[in-house]
Amino acid sequence: MQPNPVLKKLGLTNKDRAVIIHTDDIGMCQASVTAYKDLMEFGIISSGATMVPCPWFLEAAKLCREHPEYDMGVHLTLTSEWQTYRWGPVSTREASSGLIDEQGYFYRTSKQAQEHADAGGARIELKAQIDRALAQGIKSTHIDTHMGTLAHSKFIPAYVEFGMTYRLPIMMFRMNELGWRMAGLDGPTAKVAAKMVTDAENIGMPLLDGMFQMNLEKPEDRLEQVKHSLKSLKPGVTHFIIHPSADTPELRSICRDWPSRVADYQTFQDEHLHNYIEEIGLHIIGYRDLQNLMPS
Repeated sequence: MQPNPVLKKLGLTNKDRAVIIHTDDIGMCQASVTAYKDLMEFGIISSGATMVPCPWFLEAAKLCREHPEYDMGVHLTLTSEWQTYRWGPVSTREASSGLIDEQGYFYRTSKQAQEHADAGGARIELKAQIDRALAQGIKSTHIDTHMGTLAHSKFIPAYVEFGMTYRLPIMMFRMNELGWRMAGLDGPTAKVAAKMVTDAENIGMPLLDGMFQMNLEKPEDRLEQVKHSLKSLKPGVTHFIIHPSADTPELRSICRDWPSRVADYQTFQDEHLHNYIEEIGLHIIGYRDLQNLMPS
């Protein structure tokens, strides 16, 4: 594809590397809210997204009301992955929606959610999550998708529609049908995604060139891992995902990958990383920068 027009609109060149350092899963637990606040104050991360159905969402919303300058999106959620710490839809408890498993919560995996969800019921739920975030005073900067669940032909049209309707950039990548297939999407979904990319960019919606996510299985030498990953980024706009959390008993009880989440929290408060990013010439941007480019 041609170079991303977003780069020029941001005053950058086609060879520049712009990165959104993005904190996922805010509100999943208390530790995630603490981490987001501390990291925003430190100044390396540039954005994050909250999970509206989760127990600590209201704490995340309170933080955003106190700090309207924070860059916070809505992490649209149709899954609940942990074994004994679960959440469900905000719009319904009706089994006919296809959103709820036999325990009464969201399905644990993206594949299950994609197989069972009614497209109409999912659309209602996604809109309800955005509306609830706005009603709680979050000046939302974007929408994205928890566990990539919305990367399905059932959900993509509503996802793009809500981005335009609410004037919120979406986490979506500038790939053709072959690119989406190579990324693991099935044929019908790849076709829908490619068409949506073309349509969105034709009307001026800012899109991304790629995504990188820090591995949650390798907490050791986290600073060196992060430095290597950032240095390897290609020209364009990259959505760079981390999952930082403070070290709390609750976090340790919820997820076995807590050491990596704590390592992210510690690493992105390291002045050495701040200096390294400057040295390698990365341009850190937030989703609010993209929101300013959204068509009216």
